[in-house]
Order: sequence, then C-alpha cells, then structure tokens
Amino acid sequence: MQNERQEQVFRWLIAAAALVVIVWGLNAAKPLVVTLLVSAFLAVIGTPGVMWLYRRRIPLFIAVCGVVLGMLTIGLAIAALVGTSVTGFTEQVPVYQARLAQKFNAVQHWLGGMGVAVSKNYILEQIDPGAAMQLVTRVLSGLSTALTNVVLIFLIVVFVLMEAPTFPRKMRQALRRPDADFTAFHHFSENLQRYLVIKTVVSLVTGVVIAVWLTLLGVDFPLMWGMLAFLLNYVPNIGSIIAAVPAVLIAFIDQGPGLAVLAASGYVGVNFVLGNIVEPRLMGHGLGLSALVVFLSLLLWGSILGPVGMILSVPITMTLKLALESHPSTEWIAVLLGADARPGASSAGSPPS
Repeated sequence: MQNERQEQVFRWLIAAAALVVIVWGLNAAKPLVVTLLVSAFLAVIGTPGVMWLYRRRIPLFIAVCGVVLGMLTIGLAIAALVGTSVTGFTEQVPVYQARLAQKFNAVQHWLGGMGVAVSKNYILEQIDPGAAMQLVTRVLSGLSTALTNVVLIFLIVVFVLMEAPTFPRKMRQALRRPDADFTAFHHFSENLQRYLVIKTVVSLVTGVVIAVWLTLLGVDFPLMWGMLAFLLNYVPNIGSIIAAVPAVLIAFIDQGPGLAVLAASGYVGVNFVLGNIVEPRLMGHGLGLSALVVFLSLLLWGSILGPVGMILSVPITMTLKLALESHPSTEWIAVLLGADARPGASSAGSPPS
C-alpha cells in the first residue's frame, strides 16, 4: 500500500516537472508558438468555408485560395483602419490629459466649496489616461508584432486547409482503435470548430455594434474601440469590462459624464444580449469555463505568450477542456474546468433543446 502511494506521488511530481518544462519551452519559443497558434486559429475558422465550397464540387485549391484571400482582405482592411486610429490616438493622448486636468480642477473646486480637500495630483496619478490606454496600444501592438510573419502564417493556413478533406481518413487509419478513438477525436474537433466559429462571429458582431454605437455618440476613434471589443470578447466576463473602460473614459473626457453613461450603457446592452442570451443559445450547454479558470488562464497564457496569449487564452483553455472531456479517463478534469457541475455539463456541443 505504501509503495502504491509513493508511486502515485512520484507520478504527480513527474507530471509537475513536465508541466514546468513545457511552460518554460513555450515561453522560450514564443515567436514560433504565437505564429503557430494564430495559424491554427485561422485554419479552424476557415475550415467550414472550405468544406462548404468543396462539397459543392469547387476544386479544393480554388476553395482554399478563395477563403484565405477573403480572410487576408478583411484582415488588411481592418489593420489599415485601426492602424490609423491608433496613430491618431497616440497623438491625442496629451490633449486628453489636459482636458482631464481641467475637469478635475472643476471637481476639486466644487468639493473644496463643500469642505472636502482633494489632491488633484493624487487623483491624476490614480486615473491617468495614458496608463489606462496602455493596454490598448500593448494589445494592438502585440497583435501587429505577431502578424509580422503574415506570409508564413497564411502559407501555414493554406497547407492546413489543403489537408482538411483528407485529414479524417488519415486519422482513422493512424488510430489503433478507429471506432472508439476516431469517434472521440471527431467529437472533439467538431466541438472545437463550432466553439471558435460561433465565438468569432459573436465577437465580430460585438465589435461592429460597439463601433457603430460609439460613432453615433461621436466618441473619438470608434473603429479602434470596436476592434478592441472584438479582440477582448474572446475573454468572457473580464474582457468586456477591460474593453469598455478606455472608451468610456474618452467619452467622459471629451463630452462629460452624460456621454460616458450612454457609452457604458451601449457596452452593457451589447454584452448582455450577445453574451448572456445569443451566445449561450448558439453554444449549447457545457461549453462554459468557470470564472476562476478564465481569470487564471488569462494570467497564465498572457505571461507566457504576451498580448496574443491574453486574447487567445480562453480559446486555448477551451481547446484543452474539449480535448480532456473527449476521453473518459480525463473527463473529470474537464468537469473541474467547467462553469458548473450539472449532470451532463461535460458533454460539450450538445445543442439546447
């Protein structure tokens, strides 16, 4: 009995040591890992389109080229628009700081008249628009750095998509138990693809609606805030809050608290409808992660892979969860990562009744 316990402890120590080595290796190979992750993400997103065209007797090469060119065109158009906004915003930061100082002067005089002494310098140190916007430039610059190898990324995507129609047959031949193992793999791949496609569509709608809403309100740089909302929508709960703070702050600096409240109400409404009503109905039950896991994955992947790791932290963790729950021996870990412990919660991908 004691030998069995010692062997179990030894196995856990080996697993912990292996985990440390893996994390260190991922951090050391960050540029390559980020390139592969972005490529895999784009390939999974593009696979449904390629397969849809391929089933309609479109030659595979033409289908792949059409989907990849479409993604590339959309990406370059968004990068051009957002890049202009980022440049303009960087130039406007000193202006925003001056306006914020003026507003706090008025607030300080008003509080002073009521007998409340407030240090303006202390408040400006705590609420600095330059520091508040640092996350924006860090995320977008980190994303642009990851996309510097855009030719390599899209070459990888092309080759992966070219393998999409034949990959299931290869997997069936490679597995030792084709019936059982391929069923689990097929279940995992379908759920992963479904999750990423739905999440990307919902995030894109979120970014577009936020950009349109802020444009109607007259908030500066709405395209940049819409792009930030799109990217951070991959991080549930926390992401929507982080995306809203800088835009609401700019609305407050530019036109006062009334516009800031309207901007914040737009974020709340969009995220409530899409995040709490539309997305759960499309995703089905059992695809959620607990709030603790979301927060820890954000810290972990952000520290290992930088801003791209923050954006893709939940998709990466979701991939691990789907992989774990596809095998009976690791399904208990997927249950621990999930948002609840209801019966059948781990059976991801089952559509709502």
